[in-house]
Amino acid sequence: MITIIVADDHPLMRSGVKSVLQSDEQINIIAEAQDGQEALNLIIKHTPNVALIDVEMPKMNGLEIARRILELKLKTKIIFLTMYKDEDMFNAAMDTGAFGYVLKENAAEDILEGVKTVASGDYYISPLISSYLVKRLNAKKELELRQPSINDLTKSERVILKLIAEGKTSQQIADELHISYKTVENHRNNISKKLNLSGTHSLVKFAIKNKEKI
Repeated sequence: MITIIVADDHPLMRSGVKSVLQSDEQINIIAEAQDGQEALNLIIKHTPNVALIDVEMPKMNGLEIARRILELKLKTKIIFLTMYKDEDMFNAAMDTGAFGYVLKENAAEDILEGVKTVASGDYYISPLISSYLVKRLNAKKELELRQPSINDLTKSERVILKLIAEGKTSQQIADELHISYKTVENHRNNISKKLNLSGTHSLVKFAIKNKEKI
């Protein structure tokens, strides 16, 4: 049995969605809400498997509700029910940790499959805008593959990194390159930022580990 809460400030829309959901014996609507604050309170109280939430609601919008659920680490999976086909809105919604995005114009056709898909742990996007999810996943994959590397450094920064790998201090590097100590420190900070390094010894460890590549 899939437990679900339906939240929409439009009574007719809420009634229509409930009617579709109630046609399936696997789904149990345990509560409904007409504004965002009521929806959040009900989700916290009941922790349903799925919460079907309108993006635009009074008192608290759907995105705010989803963020709160994420902060509270509740197990309820969010499906946004919306009229927005805009890609930016879609990405903003999915950034909140939502599992589904169903267009109101296709709710009658999509809602049952969407609820069952999300309840099983998968994502569901209305087919009309499914390309948004593909683009989103591809962008995420490209970002993961695009790891910072030594090739992102300037020639001067690579020289500094090579000397760090040799175990030299900032003052020794400054003396050898005839530049100021402050300039060396600036280079070190810039190198760390470019390589996403943090911590007192992380730059030294990276330099030693990649000495042959510099």
